[in-house]
Amino acid sequence: MADMTIVEQLLWIALGAFAVMTLGWAWQLRTRNATFIDVLWTGGLAGAAVFAAVAGSGDGTRRFVLALLVVAWGGRLIAHLIGRGALRDPEDPRYTRLREMFPKQQGPIFLIVFWIQALLVAILALPFVFAASDAGAFPRITDVLAVLVWVVAIAGESVADAQLERFRRKPENKGKVCDTGLWRFSRHPNYFFEWLNWCAYALLALGAAGGWIALIAPVLMLLLVTKVSGVPPTERRMLATRGEAFRAYQRRTSAFFPWFPKGAK
Repeated sequence: MADMTIVEQLLWIALGAFAVMTLGWAWQLRTRNATFIDVLWTGGLAGAAVFAAVAGSGDGTRRFVLALLVVAWGGRLIAHLIGRGALRDPEDPRYTRLREMFPKQQGPIFLIVFWIQALLVAILALPFVFAASDAGAFPRITDVLAVLVWVVAIAGESVADAQLERFRRKPENKGKVCDTGLWRFSRHPNYFFEWLNWCAYALLALGAAGGWIALIAPVLMLLLVTKVSGVPPTERRMLATRGEAFRAYQRRTSAFFPWFPKGAK
């Protein structure tokens, strides 16, 4: 397996991702609940990193670190998603709305949704296969930077998630906007640190021949969370449920990259 080329590894990762996502699609046909897709996607990426670490021919320590970092990231995120009800009813509003929009075409529409997730797994696996192909002795300076960025990303996302959860649990905060802690400096610190996590994997891959291609992953993730599936639907939901309170929050708080709120001394 260690003799597999980068292209061959990506093909196997893609085949595995499409197979798993197709099974997931078949399961949601029975349950009429697609919320677990995020858990499936996260697990698929962790599995892709482990596969790359085993199949890669690069430095053994770097391959071990790669698998360790991605599995730790995936485990934390899966635990968080499950804690938020990713494996329970009711279905995430994103998918409920999709069913309402296409009541007679749910089968093919959701198959496309699941297959898009499989394609994303294959593309986002680029840093994994390049990092696992790097034969240079670990650690390079980019490896050290990668681990440091990863620690900041995981710590930041964990703190942001915990702060939001504590805010939501207090009855007096019902209907209010969380603007304390990290949420004072960004309207979406959880998404920011999630994106930073992918910068860490790209750094881990930069020393490999052609490793710059791995930069596709953080660029794609930035576009996804800021333009497609992260910030936009969250902001629409918050505007619908929080109204003027959220509009005021938008006016004073950076949308994504953490920065001091407007008017702060």
